[in-house]
Amino acid sequence: MTTVLGIETSCDETGVGIARLDPDGTVTLLADEVASSVDEHVRFGGVVPEIASRAHLEALGPAMRRALAAAGL
Repeated sequence: MTTVLGIETSCDETGVGIARLDPDGTVTLLADEVASSVDEHVRFGGVVPEIASRAHLEALGPAMRRALAAAGL
């Protein structure tokens, strides 16, 4: 059994996913967490790169902890 952690970021979202690959080839999604920073950008009329990068840094740890807990890891 192999467990995979995936981390993805877009301009205003930070995502963490955990999947398991079983020996028979079956893939099971164990957790999927997304943190959005869209509310922080609304007042500027669009994504501000500096704000987005800071939001990713702030969101990644909590999203990862939620995903690990949801996956039972």
